[in-house]
Amino acid sequence: MYQYQHPHPAVTTDIVLFTIGQQQLKCLLIRRKHEPYKDSWALPGGFVGMDEDLEASALRELREETGITGVNLEQLHSFGRPGRDPRERVITIAYYALVPDTGLPIRAASDAGEVAWFGLDDSPPLAFDHEAIVAMARQRLVSRLHCSTIALQFMPEKFTLGELQGVYEIIQGGAVDRRNFRKRVLARHCLKDSGETRRNGKHRPARLYTCVSMDTVEVNK
Repeated sequence: MYQYQHPHPAVTTDIVLFTIGQQQLKCLLIRRKHEPYKDSWALPGGFVGMDEDLEASALRELREETGITGVNLEQLHSFGRPGRDPRERVITIAYYALVPDTGLPIRAASDAGEVAWFGLDDSPPLAFDHEAIVAMARQRLVSRLHCSTIALQFMPEKFTLGELQGVYEIIQGGAVDRRNFRKRVLARHCLKDSGETRRNGKHRPARLYTCVSMDTVEVNK
């Protein structure tokens, strides 16, 4: 086997998984079983196998540590500051994904002692440089909010325009003009009127919409 004269850094993948619940943006975290940072909260992730694709590694780690499968990942950024991992020189490739708050089952396994959703405004201190990774993922989400259909990934199968507007307001942290929002969203032709309505309290029944196609809501479109 050829021996290189330069040392090789290790490579990991980390995953920022967002959802919206209880009127706030949430991120999935795991409590680490082992050192370094034993018992600290961190993003799901781990080392890439020698014969493993990067995205395959991220999906595997997410499945092994949280039990979650079937999410659409987008590569976020690479993080390689020297000293970010006390074990050795480690470069991580971060991914992010969005899922609706539909009671997605989660379970701690592999190197995770516990797994839980945390609101971004009240999350615990994180291991390694994971706070910086989450911050960049949130910034990316906000920046893409008004130029793509990315917010639809947070929605259940059927939803009202008011519920979709609420998602926009939670992500960007402020009110959205109702009339302009509805006009802009419907002009994108990414929604389909389901022909059904839902009554909320004493208000008039609201139309329920669905996504035209899953192709329109993938993160990487």
